[in-house]
Amino acid sequence: MARSRTVQLETAVRRTDRLIAQGTQVSATFTRWRLAIFLVGLVSTVTLYKLDWYHSGNLALGLFLAVFIAVAAYHNRVETGIHRLQQWKQIKLAQLARIALDWTAIPPRPGEAPTSHPYAIDLDLFGAHSLAHLLDTTVSDHGRERLHSWLLNQPPPLAQWQTRQSLVKELAPRSLFRDRLTLEARLTGEQEINGKRLAAVLEHPVGLPNLNALLVIQSLLACTTIVLASATLLGQLPGYWMFSFAAYALLYFMTDQGEELLEHAVGLHHETERLAIVLGYLEQQARRQGTALASVCVNLMGGASPTRHLKQAARTLHAISIKAHPLVHLAVNALCPWDLWFTRQLIHTQHEIKHVLPQWLDCLAEVEAASALATFAYLHPHYAWPTPVISTSEQNGTTAVLHATQLGHPLLPTKSRIANDVDLTGLGSIHLITGSNMSGKSTFLRTIGINLCLAQAGGPVCAQSFTWTWSRLACCIRVDDSLDAGLSFFYAEVKRLKTILDATKEQTLPPVLFLIDEIFKGTNNRERLIGSRAYITALSQGHGFGLVSTHDLELADLERAIPGLINAHFQETVSAGALEFDYLVRPGPCPTTNALRIMELEGLPISSASQIRHNAPYG
Repeated sequence: MARSRTVQLETAVRRTDRLIAQGTQVSATFTRWRLAIFLVGLVSTVTLYKLDWYHSGNLALGLFLAVFIAVAAYHNRVETGIHRLQQWKQIKLAQLARIALDWTAIPPRPGEAPTSHPYAIDLDLFGAHSLAHLLDTTVSDHGRERLHSWLLNQPPPLAQWQTRQSLVKELAPRSLFRDRLTLEARLTGEQEINGKRLAAVLEHPVGLPNLNALLVIQSLLACTTIVLASATLLGQLPGYWMFSFAAYALLYFMTDQGEELLEHAVGLHHETERLAIVLGYLEQQARRQGTALASVCVNLMGGASPTRHLKQAARTLHAISIKAHPLVHLAVNALCPWDLWFTRQLIHTQHEIKHVLPQWLDCLAEVEAASALATFAYLHPHYAWPTPVISTSEQNGTTAVLHATQLGHPLLPTKSRIANDVDLTGLGSIHLITGSNMSGKSTFLRTIGINLCLAQAGGPVCAQSFTWTWSRLACCIRVDDSLDAGLSFFYAEVKRLKTILDATKEQTLPPVLFLIDEIFKGTNNRERLIGSRAYITALSQGHGFGLVSTHDLELADLERAIPGLINAHFQETVSAGALEFDYLVRPGPCPTTNALRIMELEGLPISSASQIRHNAPYG
């Protein structure tokens, strides 16, 4: 099915290319026609005027001008259509890149993982080649942040998650709706819509006392100046206009014209126009009652119309943006109280929409985030929709289950991705994963974590089936030392493990699903073994379940001491003098090691290392 989706998108790209080529030919024809009409019209009009046929010349000038304008209008429509097709093609190419994991062709998106988050850094949620990079198709800052919050703030309330997944499932087959939503935003600009800036301007109080009285006085002075100046030009009066203009100018420079607010509003009309277009399209599509989309967009359908009010706000902000051109701004304000008038208009706009704008932005953010997950589902139709195991007692986390079949990592290419089954049942259930270096232990842990993150965000998972209990995800996979905080690698790891252990003591919350890679790898063998035994035993008695990987084969003996602990391993084979890995998880402790073999293959001396290994009391 993935291949079928790729074929569909490639077909759409080829069809779009043909339409662009046809449109380009038509545009070139219009260009030639415009040049021909201009030259013929110029020659004909000049010739008629030289022959003193002035009436015919005027008629020819008007006729050719009308024809030229009509042709130019059609030409502009063709160019607009070509631009639209080009943007549509880019959307389809980005979708192909998302299927193939061609990271260079996937548009980068801003966002960084919180440094103290329990799993964001470990699971590569943000940054280049990350889950957010793969998922994010949002067009506004609110939409991007909403998608990020779904990935970071887990688990969400059950009712909220059910509403969210219903919307994602409903939007998944509606590729035209999702692509049009992106297209409408991109036609007027590549940058994301900055709703925060618009909200800040609309919420900013305008400290301009007696605005109406001041506007009336300035308007009267401006009208008086224009009348007196006209009379002076006609020779009816002396230069009395200078007195009224002097009063007008003095009042202008002595009065705060809302400068601070106006400065913030300059250039904001582009954002407002784009937001109006996107919300207008969303408003049209959400009219069908009884759908998840209509339920989410209920705030767009009643009361103030987002499109009408935002277009009015855009016109006001466009007029205010004249401040970006100082000479024009000064000239316009010399003729009339431009700033005062549009400050008053902005205040009126603030009163109308500042309370409903957050609701509109919230609605757009919800649809954008759901659309991103829906696009992910559409591009990977073979991915499974996860099923939560929830009952009255389980909502308090009294059971812990994670069953997945053919679970794979969504950030790995399909050709190199290896799928495994996972079966965790019951609080205190721990899979102790042993295996050789590079055998796949860390990737396996990340595979479980990133799919659980996707499931609890409301999206599909890279698996054949996925059933789980609502869980708090906590990882200790990627730990770095911190020079700024003065932490060594080992101490940073200890602090992370302490956080996970503390989380398992909170009985009233959902259980913790912990994923710990190479436990206590920052210390020596003897102390690592002692600490690991004690820590894993404490984990098995807490309110959690999960996986722990280790190089210490001696820890496999814990299976006899801890009822919920099960050994599993990854292994390698040696073929033609090289190590080969199949990345498949197998039951039981790992029967082999490969560290010395890797050293030997890379040409390092191993005789001394072998002796040390042989004499060491702990592996």
